[in-house]
Amino acid sequence: MPKAVRVHKVGGPEALVYEGVDVAAPGPGEVRMRQHAVGLNFIDVYFRTGLYKAPGLPFIAGNEAAGEVVAVGPGVTNFHPGDRVAYYFTLGGYASERVIPADKLVKLPDHITYEQGAVLMLKGLTVWYLLHKTFKVEPGHRVLIHAAAGGIGLLACQWAKALGAHVIGTVGSKAKADLALANGCDHVILYNEEDFVARVKQISRNELCDVVYDGVGKTTFPGSLSCLRPRGLFVSFGNASGPVPPFALAELNNHGSLFATRPKLNDYVSTRHELLEGADTLFAAVINGKLHVPINHAYALKDVAKAHIDLEGRATTGAIILRP
Repeated sequence: MPKAVRVHKVGGPEALVYEGVDVAAPGPGEVRMRQHAVGLNFIDVYFRTGLYKAPGLPFIAGNEAAGEVVAVGPGVTNFHPGDRVAYYFTLGGYASERVIPADKLVKLPDHITYEQGAVLMLKGLTVWYLLHKTFKVEPGHRVLIHAAAGGIGLLACQWAKALGAHVIGTVGSKAKADLALANGCDHVILYNEEDFVARVKQISRNELCDVVYDGVGKTTFPGSLSCLRPRGLFVSFGNASGPVPPFALAELNNHGSLFATRPKLNDYVSTRHELLEGADTLFAAVINGKLHVPINHAYALKDVAKAHIDLEGRATTGAIILRP
């Protein structure tokens, strides 16, 4: 019987229940797939705790995975049994098998493994839109990336460096600093030991940054604003330490006519064309060596509660996969 991790009541890691589930035959426009690797992300924590609302209870957690097609529903002509595929799709990912709309899938190139595919669809596509769409990083830009040793952070540092940017990262430990430096950071700030605003000013000789990518939230705000040059862009894309508190728009003016945005991946891959554009650009960056995918932790799907504890406790670096 297929297995999945469901949340019957939002709460702590104990809310993640590993159990048998029924998986239906694919309907019109749908595909049934057997999953080989599932990506773990902080957004999974947000759904588990109720910070982000699921459509209903119980729900199967997880938002990205990779595997193989085992059956297709009526009207599906671009996928066939045996195809290697991956996806980003809200909820349903923590499972050994699932049914999913075919238009949410992308085919994995031969040189991309299931494990890579499972962590590239949410994390990789997030980095793609952040660096290519939300703010187009170009040679000479100075960027600040918080949580630079995380799954998104390591990919963002690599890609920003490949695009010609000067990359400053913040991390929580010396080991994470070494990892960030090995993945594209020019400078790394230990935010537990140093005032990251003061260090950014020192590193940049008071010229500050063109853009700040902040997936941490509460503990890095409003310091992130103080790291931006006039007319710079504050990109708040996550809440790892809690949501950014409400603030007056005048704060942006006080720091030099700043811009601020709170983007999410769904709005950048809302059409099939956008999804394929992002995936093609992302896979090409991996295949041509601009990006390597650091998968530093793997857990059995049944041990997902331990994975969540480690993720929330900042005990992980790079990408994390679950094995169904």
